[in-house]
Amino acid sequence: MSQTLAVTDVITTLNQAESRFNLRRSPDPDFFGEWLTDLPTLTIQEEATLDRLKATYDYQRADGVLAEGVINLLLISPLLYLAGLCDPPFKIRAEVSVKIELIDGDTMLQGRIDTLVLQQQLWVVVVESKRTTFPCLDAVPQALAYMMAAPYSDRPCFGLVTNGDQFIFLKVVQAPMPQYDWSDDFSLLSRRRNELRGVLQILKRLKAAIV
Repeated sequence: MSQTLAVTDVITTLNQAESRFNLRRSPDPDFFGEWLTDLPTLTIQEEATLDRLKATYDYQRADGVLAEGVINLLLISPLLYLAGLCDPPFKIRAEVSVKIELIDGDTMLQGRIDTLVLQQQLWVVVVESKRTTFPCLDAVPQALAYMMAAPYSDRPCFGLVTNGDQFIFLKVVQAPMPQYDWSDDFSLLSRRRNELRGVLQILKRLKAAIV
């Protein structure tokens, strides 16, 4: 008899995500080259906007833990807008219900994606924002599970997990074999550079890769 379980209850570690979906992290250093190569140059205005976003985030963060909704308001929404992912042909969906069938064929996982960007039904960016006390890497297994539900298994799916303080990009390819990898960690705790600039560059690069 088939059963439906919550993603958050079943997929909590990388080992669980890998075994449930027959996933493996790619050993190829060029597998996820999109976050490293051909990154666009930001305008002076874009950089100034990102500096203001970070200053606002730092100000709000100084009062303590920030919830998902606040992170989405302060960072995710402005970043998607600046990246052009709110404009045609893209569509934004929030709190999207997703069902994923596991490889055993008898178990269905169900969960909700915080923010989903759609382009002709191609899943472009999955954003899993977590409150600031939640380690960013701990959100990766859940995001991988959602990305495995992408409707076109012959195309790559890109994701982004963040707890506000940190950002990590993901790439999943289902064919000919399920593989994934993630980017370096972009931390807003850095005092030397506003890492939001790198985040926006990568979002723009991923947009260009699928348009």
